[in-house]
Amino acid sequence: MLLVDSHCHLDATEFDPDRAAVVARARAAGVHRQIVPAVTAASWPKLREVCGAAPGLFPAYGLHPTFLAEHRPGDLDALGEWIVRERPLAIGECGLDFFVEGLDRTAQARYFDGQLRLARDHDLPLVVHARRAVDAVIAAIRRIGTGSLRGVVHSFSGSPEQARQLWDLGFMIGLGGPVTYDRAQRLRRLAARMPLEFLLLETDAPDQPDAAIRGQRNEPARLPRVLEVIAGLRGQDPAEIAEATSANASRLFALPPP
Repeated sequence: MLLVDSHCHLDATEFDPDRAAVVARARAAGVHRQIVPAVTAASWPKLREVCGAAPGLFPAYGLHPTFLAEHRPGDLDALGEWIVRERPLAIGECGLDFFVEGLDRTAQARYFDGQLRLARDHDLPLVVHARRAVDAVIAAIRRIGTGSLRGVVHSFSGSPEQARQLWDLGFMIGLGGPVTYDRAQRLRRLAARMPLEFLLLETDAPDQPDAAIRGQRNEPARLPRVLEVIAGLRGQDPAEIAEATSANASRLFALPPP
């Protein structure tokens, strides 16, 4: 089975000591392609270097809402220039976060709206963060680009109705470590019942470890565990889920063959 980790922060400092080994373990586990989204403008050069060091690593450039204090107004213009020069396969990680206290929602919206417009203008998919902000994310997508935007809402934690609205808008749902926890009943029901055509698998490594490694550093080699749990919830062959989700990722991000 060939898997795509649709969301992995392989450029994070947690991987600096053993990044090559992490990539090797991922390949041994069947994870041959990874989408690596950015978080700040300052991180873009390192991300480019990391993804250039091994095949199968694909950068997305963007401005993450929880790093708001590190963003500057000129970063949106710089992102537009970076997109033209580097030709990434996606914009992100971007979005809204209403969970972390003290994050200015008006400023978040300004950066998110700017990235939605860049995605629309450059015809690129988006990697979206939406923590306790799914309704606001849906409203922004509708306001700026209904019918002209596409992407994935990663680490989805919303309701089935919110998921349906996102599918109607051209967005997929990314599921990772949280779905492996027994207590995540609403998320597990969604994973069991949602149309397979809208599902992507992810790790969000080094964050969001699955239940078997709770409290430890996550890495893309753990993606098969997410696959196994979702396949069990759906009563389907893991190979079928792997093939479908890899095809979904390839289609959304226009990925080359592994």
